[in-house]
Formats: sequence, structure tokens, C-alpha cells
Amino acid sequence: MKKRIENLNNLGQMTQKSNFTLINPQTGNLAFKLSQFEGDNPFDHIQRMNYYSLIWVKKGKGNARTDFSEHEFNDNKLFSFAPYQPFMLEVQGDFKATVINFHPDFFCIYKHHKEVACNGVLFNNIYNPPFIQIDDLTKITFENVIEQIRLEIQNPALAQYELLISYLKIFLITASRLKTEQQPELQQATTGKEEPFILQNLKNYIEQHFKTKHTASDYADILAISPKALAKLTKTYFNKTLTDLISERIVIEAKRELYLTNKSVKEISYELGYNDEYYFSRFFKKNAEVSPQIYRETVGFDKAANI
Repeated sequence: MKKRIENLNNLGQMTQKSNFTLINPQTGNLAFKLSQFEGDNPFDHIQRMNYYSLIWVKKGKGNARTDFSEHEFNDNKLFSFAPYQPFMLEVQGDFKATVINFHPDFFCIYKHHKEVACNGVLFNNIYNPPFIQIDDLTKITFENVIEQIRLEIQNPALAQYELLISYLKIFLITASRLKTEQQPELQQATTGKEEPFILQNLKNYIEQHFKTKHTASDYADILAISPKALAKLTKTYFNKTLTDLISERIVIEAKRELYLTNKSVKEISYELGYNDEYYFSRFFKKNAEVSPQIYRETVGFDKAANI
């Protein structure tokens, strides 16, 4: 991969020094990008990008809409979005942001999970808001890392790829630690009560069994709690139904398979515990707003294969 990355010194970079991009010449796809925006909000409509996005809103307030939820935000929030995760930022007033984008081919968070541990914390977390509050100390760290990225990406040299990956890892690890330190609202709101233990177990059980157990009663049975009581807990602490949580986890996995593999929709549906391919397709479309085949043709493996 390192030999395939080249610097893109185009007219856009000459006229806008706040936008620096590396392109994978084999596919023509974005590999890594550092951008800075001030004034206009480029995320005011639904985004479905084929790369990871780290959006540090330095100045701005409004609403963030993701695939399954909506959140209010203000200054110094860091948003983290996975490939093809739909999102948009509705900003009121001034807007200033620094954005890092990277393609899975450039840095795969699944492959480097033990080193960085950001999957499930920053990305692909259906339980918590997709942002963290940046404190003063982290702000200094981020500014230093971003400056190093900016300098390195403008001056290609020996081991540029390795150095950019190192800076990206520092950014991701710092953000993951901060989110862990801040703790989800769930844990803050339920300290000393029974609910966190039950709900943490619920999250773990969904992660273990979402391919085979699809109903709320399945998880109520595992946790030895009545479906009604469990439903009340999930609604109170996640503001979602248990069925929503299960469905969202299944759809995330389905999107990942459609994006990263050439498996047929039938194979994917079977692996996710659906013997009826057509039932699964209807379920996917209800939750993702497009059919599995259209999703793949639009953003997934088929499109990548035809580039």
C-alpha cells in the first residue's frame, strides 16, 4: 500500500492550502486527507463517504443527524463516522472545523484493533453519541498532531506512509482514551445502581448473539429479566427499544459485509441468521432505506470492483 500512495499536488491545493490529500493511484480513491473549513458547512446534507471521517468542530452549534439518531452539539466536539455511515451536521451560525479522512485501505481499524482500540469506541458504536467533548489538554495534543500531519503530507519523503500512520494512531488513541475517560452518559447516570450491570451484559450479549438471536424476548431470557422490564431499561438509558438496538447491530454488520466482501445477499442473510433472503432484504431496506443490492451497487464491493 505504501508504494501506491502518492501526493496530489493539484490546483485545489494551490488555491486552498487548508486541503491536503493523498490519492491511491491504483484506484483513484482518496487514501488520506486533512481539511480545514471556516464559514461554509460542507456537511449540511446527508453524507455517505467511503472512508472514515474525524470531524473536529472547533466552532459551531446545531444538530448532528446520524443513521439512527439525532444529537445536539456545540464548540469543540469531535465526531467519528465509519465508512458509509450516513450523517449530516445542521449548523446554526459560524462554523469552523478540522477534518481527517482516511480510507480502510490506508489504515484498517479492524486489523489494528489491538493497537488502537477505536472500533466500538469511536466507530461502530450504536449505543452512544458519535462525538466527544475536546478538553484543553487534548486540544493542544490534537493541534500538534494535525500540524505534523500537515507538514508531512506536503513534503513527501522516505517513509511518509509510516509517519502519517503513526500520527493518525496518536490521534485515534488520544480520542479513544478521552471518550473512555468521559464515560458514556449511561454509566454516569447509573453509578451505584443495578441497571449498568444489566445493560452492559445486554450490550455484550447482543454483540455475541446478534447473528442468531433477533428478538427482545431472546435477550430477556438470557438476562433472566422480564421483557417489559428490559424494554423499560433500554428506553430509559438508550432512548431506543431493544428491537432497535438488535436491528441496528445487524444492519451495521450487513453493511460491512456488503462493503468489504463479494458475498451474495443470500450468503450474508444466511450468516446473519435469516433463512429467507427476501425477508432479510425487506428488513435491511426498512432500516437502511435502500435495498442490500442497491446499497452494494452504490457504495459497496461492486462499485469498488468496477473502478
